[in-house]
Amino acid sequence: MDKLRNYDVSFSGLKTGKHQFKFEIDKTFFQLFDTEQEFTNPKISVDVLLDKHTTFLEFEIKIDGIVELVCDITNDSFDHPIENEIKVLVKFGEEYDDSEEDVITIPTSDHAFNVAQLIYENVALSIPMKKVSPNISNEDLEILEKFSPKETEEEEEPQSDPRWEALKKLKDKN
Repeated sequence: MDKLRNYDVSFSGLKTGKHQFKFEIDKTFFQLFDTEQEFTNPKISVDVLLDKHTTFLEFEIKIDGIVELVCDITNDSFDHPIENEIKVLVKFGEEYDDSEEDVITIPTSDHAFNVAQLIYENVALSIPMKKVSPNISNEDLEILEKFSPKETEEEEEPQSDPRWEALKKLKDKN
């Protein structure tokens, strides 16, 4: 966690109200996490808005930038703009707990909240599942569609095994 200390938002000395923090992240940020990335060359600016209340904190994390993706169709690299926003409520309690989706509990003794994981997740959620380069022409897509497997319509009533039919007839006779 020491490597992520640069992403601590210290709230203990702040007055109640709104406070803004900015981060510029690149590939060194993502190297702090032990996961393989689906993108390269990230250039992302992060705006963290903290609304401090007396008993809880509200975080709004906005990302805006560009990542380099590899097209699923052509294997060519292309720049993909990303933009996303998440909101998280941070409350105080006995121990750290992030089991709720939009609520994180941190120990009452904490004086700062680390936003690195939230930034990471926000970027990860912004990457599309299907990566298609904007440079692909309609002709390329038509060729791809022509050679892709076709879905067959399922028959409405599945064919039953004739052996089962014979057993049912024997059962009905008894």
